[in-house]
Amino acid sequence: QLQLVESGGGLVQPGGSLRLSCAASGSILVLYTIGWFRQAPGKEREGISYIDTSDGRTYYLDSKKGRFTISRDNAKNMVYLEMNSLKPEDTAVYYCAASLWKSSDMSEYAPDFMNYWGKGTLVTVSS
Repeated sequence: QLQLVESGGGLVQPGGSLRLSCAASGSILVLYTIGWFRQAPGKEREGISYIDTSDGRTYYLDSKKGRFTISRDNAKNMVYLEMNSLKPEDTAVYYCAASLWKSSDMSEYAPDFMNYWGKGTLVTVSS
C-alpha cells in the first residue's frame, strides 16, 4: 500500500519561498497521479496542483498558477511543490495525495478522487 510523507514546511516571512517534499513508499510512483492540497484553519481542503508521474503532465488550479510549481523525481519516489512569493493567506497544512485514476482531463481531479493521503506539513507565513 502506498504511503506518503510530507516534509519541508515551517515558518517563512511574506515574500519568501519554500519547497515541500512528498516521499512515496510501498508502491511504484508512476502508477499514480499526485496532488498537492492545503487546508487553512476553518476552511475546506483545496487543491493546488496535480502531476501525472508517468508522463509529467501537470495541472494547476487557476488561483495557484504562477507562484507554485509541482515536479517529480521518479527515481527517488519524490514529488515536490515549490512555493514562491508566499503570502500570509498561504498559511495552511499542506498535504500530498495519490490517485490511481489517470485522467486525460486533469481538471477533473478533486480531493474525493484521491486514494492515499499523507499526514500533512504545516506552512506558516508570518513576519
